[in-house]
Amino acid sequence: METQVCSCIDTKSCILCTVKPVTFIGGSDEELRAFPTVARHRAGYQLYLVQMGDAPHDCKPMPSVGPGCQEIRVRESSGAFRVFFVASVGKEVYVLHCFQKKTQQTPQAALALGKRRYQQMMKIARGKGHK
Repeated sequence: METQVCSCIDTKSCILCTVKPVTFIGGSDEELRAFPTVARHRAGYQLYLVQMGDAPHDCKPMPSVGPGCQEIRVRESSGAFRVFFVASVGKEVYVLHCFQKKTQQTPQAALALGKRRYQQMMKIARGKGHK
């Protein structure tokens, strides 16, 4: 059974009814909190855009992690930071992995962790009745 966020009549114009909740998989919430302040704020704003149904400013698909997975790309003075997320399953935004990128190519360890958490996310989504 789905929980209703508010009791409004016009769910298309109510902000509480249109914002997708964020679900962090594994330790992705701690990973995001470990970002430097500026990178964390930028990544958080990009996730907010996704919650509102908009596209992040700098994003690319990550099919190697799983179908529907995307990567938010954030730059700041201390480097490049990435957030793997899925917004196409159910009515939530799932954050899979957050990390600092130190080379041009995405590290295999980050991809492997993203894939494992994608599988965890799918189990959670199936438990909620999503495919």
